[in-house]
Amino acid sequence: MLGGGLAGFGLGAGAALLASSAAGARPGAGNAAEARIDAQGANGSERVPFYGGHQAGVETPPPAHAQFVALTLRDGVDAAGAIRLLRLLSDDAAALTQGEGPLADTEPELALRPARLTVTFGFGRGLVSLAGRRAVPPWLGPLPHYPIDRLEARLCAGDLLLQVCADDAQAVSHAVRMLLKDARSFTRIAWTQAAQRRAYGSDPAGTTLRNPFGQVDGTANPAPGTEDFARLVWGETAGSDVPDNTARGLPPLGLAAGNPAWLRGGTALVLRDIAMNMATWDRADRPAREFSVGRTLDTGAPLTGRTERDEPDFAATDARGLTVIPAACHMARARLDGKEQAPAEQQIYRRVYAYQEVVTGGVHVPRSTGPAAREDAAAEEAEFDRTGLMFASFQADIERQFQPIQHRLAQVDLLNEWTTPIGSTVWAIPPGARGPGDYVGSSLFG
Repeated sequence: MLGGGLAGFGLGAGAALLASSAAGARPGAGNAAEARIDAQGANGSERVPFYGGHQAGVETPPPAHAQFVALTLRDGVDAAGAIRLLRLLSDDAAALTQGEGPLADTEPELALRPARLTVTFGFGRGLVSLAGRRAVPPWLGPLPHYPIDRLEARLCAGDLLLQVCADDAQAVSHAVRMLLKDARSFTRIAWTQAAQRRAYGSDPAGTTLRNPFGQVDGTANPAPGTEDFARLVWGETAGSDVPDNTARGLPPLGLAAGNPAWLRGGTALVLRDIAMNMATWDRADRPAREFSVGRTLDTGAPLTGRTERDEPDFAATDARGLTVIPAACHMARARLDGKEQAPAEQQIYRRVYAYQEVVTGGVHVPRSTGPAAREDAAAEEAEFDRTGLMFASFQADIERQFQPIQHRLAQVDLLNEWTTPIGSTVWAIPPGARGPGDYVGSSLFG
């Protein structure tokens, strides 16, 4: 379930060279959601619509930069106050995503190039409960405790999530500043984390990202716009009977049937902050790294295949009679329930960002309980960078989709030697605002 990408640094100095290389890297790019190079050799003018049946920032192709901001409501904020807050945030997010400075923007020039800016709102239990207990989905709260968790309380808090993404880091930071100006009278910051993926134009469209471990990550994601995605993420149908992943078959309809009516058109988000112990990972050789995930590092192919998209053969054995793809590797644990293929609904959509931060002194790196981490007690303080993933998992039904997969991975997964969940939050992602005058959350409070 790991997913993410290495740090990207935006557009380089050679704009003309980037324009030509990026254009060649995106053959047949007719998808309006894909970023494009404009006549000036930049994609800063690209705009993603804010209004619509679904919020942007879920099915939207992920831009290069993201900042996640979790807010807690101040004492005394009631439903009326929450409505005022959400109206302010929605109006300003709508302007910012279209390259316009909000009314209170004293630097509107910084908003002119949105670079595919999206602002996605997530509601926590505290915010939703202001509309009444019946409005709260039963899954909206802390996940079950998993034995691999080393959670920090400060990273598990929040009533309102802002997920702000763009291909330009300045567009993200300016949008975050404007939105926090709106929110400061109503909320306090619980935690925030900036993260990134590959910069725009670095890879051809459709390339699977690599996480800081160098592994391709997210190969099995349902493709946006497909029937699989519609059923697994939105809990609805795209009107097709053709599965995106023929090996898994079509997921069932009605995965969102248990959600309250106000959430129709929305989805559920599990956001996990996963620390990656690079010091102990550096000591693992290449065969051990491939063994742990079940894929080759160079091509991302299953250990039984030649290309990344080859279907893994979990029953294949080598000359010694051992399975080629180990039963305890990450891919096998995510895909198999025992020795059988897990049900088709046990899939999620990963929209993951990585962070790698250099610090000025030794940083505490949470150690797993595995032997690799126990070999060197000094590794806990040897790192001078903080590396991890903001693992965003979108699904219509957390209990039927996310939890069975996470339970298997928490029990046995070779990658647990090097990864430690330190933050965990669950959010209801409401439907989008319908148009000017509407706001995100009107289906809940309206």
